[in-house]
Amino acid sequence: MADPVQTDKEQKRLIRMAETISKALPYMRRHNDATFVVKYGGHAMTDPKLGDLVARDIVLMKQVGMNPIVVHGGGPQINKMLERVGIKSTFVNGLRVTDAATMEIVEMVLAGAINKAIVADINECGGIAVGICGKDGNLILAKKVTEMRDPKTGELLKVDLKQVGEPAKINVMVLEQLRRADVIPVVAPIGFGVDDELTYNINADTSAGAIAGAMKAKRLLFLTDVAGVLDKDGKVIPDMTVEQARALIADGTISGGMIPKVENCIDAVNRGVEAAVIMDGRIPHCLLLEVFTESGVGTLVKRA
Repeated sequence: MADPVQTDKEQKRLIRMAETISKALPYMRRHNDATFVVKYGGHAMTDPKLGDLVARDIVLMKQVGMNPIVVHGGGPQINKMLERVGIKSTFVNGLRVTDAATMEIVEMVLAGAINKAIVADINECGGIAVGICGKDGNLILAKKVTEMRDPKTGELLKVDLKQVGEPAKINVMVLEQLRRADVIPVVAPIGFGVDDELTYNINADTSAGAIAGAMKAKRLLFLTDVAGVLDKDGKVIPDMTVEQARALIADGTISGGMIPKVENCIDAVNRGVEAAVIMDGRIPHCLLLEVFTESGVGTLVKRA
């Protein structure tokens, strides 16, 4: 029996799809063999439908010759598990004070449940993903966080967040081996202490920035719950230089929780990343829009 004749409407839809794929070709060639670090978090990670689209985007990036590395957070899931076991969380400027008991839960949730769920999503979409944490192969060696900047005054404050660390060294060999094996790494942001034998809870944004810098990534992509960096009129700033970003922090345009995200972008660019993007992970196929279109989405931070 012959296949049914396509309607004009269906044929036009297929032509538009073919045109979209064709327009993406220059970007596929431009980004071939380039490393893209995706910091996965926010609403996209808790919404199954959005999570499936993100997984599909990552698999497609790999299929067309790019080298995606996923670094994920998991704050809401950690909160739920800590509540379930009766451990109360305390935060200092957005960072969780992590004692030994809390660290056990953080490691279980990040390196266990969340990490493997993301790996499963990517594999179900046709990719080959492997879940690791910063302790595997000493991927992330950490040092204890002893001071942090007050988001309101900019002053450096002495803090004791227990087992909260920041990346001191990234072992790129682990990630290079996975790249050569055509595997997509999915990284949980915990690591071993460089000066002790403690396990450290590391901010996912900071981990992603350190990994992107060490891998000299072409892009560092932050999936967030905001449209990007907003100007004083509430409109998204499409791109800015490192110098412009610093000026916007100084004059108060960039404030609150956006400051550390922008500072991570600045740090990654200074480490050799071509550009870093703060983008809205709630937009379907946001990664493909950023990577394969000229305008992209969100706010791009680059060198001058």
